[in-house]
Parts: sequence; C-alpha cells; structure tokens
Amino acid sequence: MTKRCGYIAISGRPNVGKSTLLNRLIGQKLSITAHKPQTTRHALLGINTIGDTQFVYIDTPGIHSGGKRTLNRVLNKTASSAATGADVVVLVVQALTWNEDDDRALDVVRRQQKPWILAINKVDRVNPKERLLPWMQGLNGISDAEALIPVSATKGSNVPQLESEIVKYLPSADFMFDEDTLTDRSSRFLASELVREQLTRFLSQELPYSVSVEIEKFEQTSRITKISCVIWVEKQSQKSIVIGKGGSGLKEIGSRARHEMEKLFDTKIHLELWVKVKDGWSDDAAMIRNLGYETE
Repeated sequence: MTKRCGYIAISGRPNVGKSTLLNRLIGQKLSITAHKPQTTRHALLGINTIGDTQFVYIDTPGIHSGGKRTLNRVLNKTASSAATGADVVVLVVQALTWNEDDDRALDVVRRQQKPWILAINKVDRVNPKERLLPWMQGLNGISDAEALIPVSATKGSNVPQLESEIVKYLPSADFMFDEDTLTDRSSRFLASELVREQLTRFLSQELPYSVSVEIEKFEQTSRITKISCVIWVEKQSQKSIVIGKGGSGLKEIGSRARHEMEKLFDTKIHLELWVKVKDGWSDDAAMIRNLGYETE
C-alpha cells in the first residue's frame, strides 16, 4: 500500500473562513474562529490521517495590505512562509466578493509555483444560487488553478470533493506524524488561543487587534488542569473594557474559554485570568517574539 503525506497551506485574505474550513477538514474544532479579521495569528498545523493518506493542513493568518504595525508585517510574513513550504495550496475566497487583499493573496499563492486550488467559500449565503456561476466565470488571474470548488465550510458542502482534489497533489511518502496526532502545537498554545478566541468574540470591533494572551502556569493532574494566563493590552482604557463593570467582562470571557478548554482537553479546568498593560506591544518586536509570534 503506497502512502501519501504532504503539507496543504490554507491561504487567503482575513475573514474568508480559512479556520472554519480547517476545522471541517480535520473533523473537529482546533483553530479558533470569530467573525472578525485577523483572528488567526499563527501558522497552525491540523493533521488528519485517513487510510493511507495523511493530510497536514496549515491554517495561516489572513494576507492583508495596510496595517503599519510590526504585528501586521509578522502576520503577512507567516502566511507567505507557510505557503512556501506546502506541497499544494488552497486559496480561500468568499463567494461574490473579491477585493485588493484577495489580489494580494492570489499573488502570494501564484509566486510559490506550487499546485493550487481555488476554494470559493460561503456559497450557502448566495441567494439566488444562479448568481454564483457568472461571478466565477468573471474571475481574472485564476487560469492556472488546478480546480475551482465552491464550498461551505460551515455546512460541509463540497468539502469531500475539495479533499479528493487535494489528494492528487500529495507526494508518495511515509506519514510524518502518528496516526492519532491532531496538531504539533502544545496544550499551552491551544489554551492561550481559546482565551483569545473569546476575547475576539466578546469585545468591541477594534479592541481584539490590541490584545494578546500569554500562559503563565499550566499544571496538569489526573483530576484537573490549572491554567493561569495574562491578557496583554496596549492601554489602561482597554484594560477597563476587558475587565468590564465589576469584573463582569473578564468573568464571562473566562467562563466561555474554560468551557471550550474542557471540551478540547476532556478534563476539568481551573482558569485564572489577569489583565496587564504593555504600551504599544503590537509594534514591539521583542514583545512579539516573547508572545510566540515570528517563530514559524
């Protein structure tokens, strides 16, 4: 039996559903999701082994223009590097929408000179459905795509067809990971991401970009896992927003994050959250490295 194994980069601009698609492809929630751009900040491996094939998906930050902070440059660099190391790239776009950031993402993907597939996501939102085909036929610069596949990452439609197309471009190779491995990331990393997911979902539109999470303590026993983490913000006023009136905001964020951790880690979680201010952290290269960025 010939085994296949390879890296598949999931690329695209922010907020097109890359993380939701990764979770659908591996069959469970791994990558955090929110209806806000730049939720994903790291290249995250999601591994799915089916029979004689091991798919090693790379969820990447959204490729975007604008954003002059150091963090923005790091996210774009991470996304480009992930595409460079892949055997095949899935470029995700949103049905009926194409903008400058899609152009930029397409340019990054085509420069890699790797096989690439265009996944047109969120087709479940297209109404009437007849609008989709003319829009697809009007797309420019995609003639070298191996396939165009309309999908709904949320509903799962056509995702098996996307998977069947991906298999064609994976090399014959032994598996890189044990068959039951889900990701190469540590539990500490996944815990910090689950806290940041709830911050992103719970807070005002602008604030999540000024927020990061650092795990200070992660202690596992047979009965309970104790986690303590710091939420870093850039201004005192942001600290007040995160904490909320009488601590209500922080309590709600902690409750939601703990619930998600207990589902992922399948154990009881004791979670403590602290909010600290570091002025301008998202433009501070040393702080960004300390928080685990730019390590891919």
